[in-house]
Amino acid sequence: MPRATIGDVTEPSVPLPGLSGVDPASLAPWLAERGEPGYRGRQVADALWKAYASVPADLRTLPVRLRDQLAGAFRIDTLVETELRPADGGTTEKALHRLADGALVESVLMRYPARGERRERHTLCISSQAGCAVGCPFCATGELGFGRDLETAEILDQVRHAARRLAAQGRRLSNVVFMGMGEPLLNLDRVLDAVQALSDPGRFGLGARHVTVSTSGVVPGIRRLTALGPQFTLAISLHAARDPLRDVLVPLNRRWPVAEVVAAAREHARATGRRISYEVTMIGGVNDTPLDADAIVALLRGDLAHVNLIPMNPVAHTPWGASPAPVIEAFAARLRGAGIPVTIRRNRGQEIGAACGQLAAERSGEPPAATVTRRRARLLAESAAALRGERSGTPVPAGTGA
Repeated sequence: MPRATIGDVTEPSVPLPGLSGVDPASLAPWLAERGEPGYRGRQVADALWKAYASVPADLRTLPVRLRDQLAGAFRIDTLVETELRPADGGTTEKALHRLADGALVESVLMRYPARGERRERHTLCISSQAGCAVGCPFCATGELGFGRDLETAEILDQVRHAARRLAAQGRRLSNVVFMGMGEPLLNLDRVLDAVQALSDPGRFGLGARHVTVSTSGVVPGIRRLTALGPQFTLAISLHAARDPLRDVLVPLNRRWPVAEVVAAAREHARATGRRISYEVTMIGGVNDTPLDADAIVALLRGDLAHVNLIPMNPVAHTPWGASPAPVIEAFAARLRGAGIPVTIRRNRGQEIGAACGQLAAERSGEPPAATVTRRRARLLAESAAALRGERSGTPVPAGTGA
């Protein structure tokens, strides 16, 4: 597969709205004002979501005059440039997208071949923000800081880009997960608009149960989702069940402690009947002890929940690495013994920096060596204090609604 490159050119600071983010009900009066018949809206939707149009010329079923009008009012594609990096024999593909203002975001396409009675699957992990305000120290996106929220079209065009690549091979996306760059529930309105477009039979037509939205624990956002009653899967980035340690690994925990997060997730499961997925990045010697496993058991026993254990991807500027496989297996056995369903996830795409934010962090350049040394020393000191049961006194990250 040819590899594109990301240039340094930036576009105007106030670009036109992205066409994929405009819902059909809003587009209809725009078309009517120009004297277009009602079926034009269906043609536009088909061009975006069946032909995956990226330039005006792709709107082949429309008259040239209407194509020009659409191109003058909207962007057909909000992804200005994309660099692709395949890995794992082509089963993993990282995409680094440049947006109109030069912001970089990432998506990862993971292909799962058919096995036994299990069908072939294609899962896309997408970003909802450029950067992230939460600042989890084991996450490369956390090193970047927060840039901005993505527009609905910028979220959806990541999906359309991957769907276009798959369609060329006669394949289709089967799952979309909001687990890329950013905290989805801190950009909730646009994420919900994107989920609606993805599940709309008149647009992408992906069943809501094939969409997963992840959060590091924005409790007001979880409660809002519960009130709306969506049928997509809610995933919680747990990483630790003890507050002192989770304060370090998920700084948002200092605003909404883990018991409050799980209580909100539990209510969501009761209201929707949907199982909650809890994600735990396994960090060697930090959160992989029997004490940590027992804390998860105490927190989740009896809940409609499933735990995914994920070996930590190597991330620059942190002092930690992945837990050894035997340690993860023992941790999983301890949870299963208490009746909690567990899956151990395999790391994918390590040679291309497939953990969220790694390529964008790579492009931002290496920080000074003294900064790296200070950061590693701070994390070691904070994690050691957390393992002794001491709560962090570090302020809650800015931009997290605290």
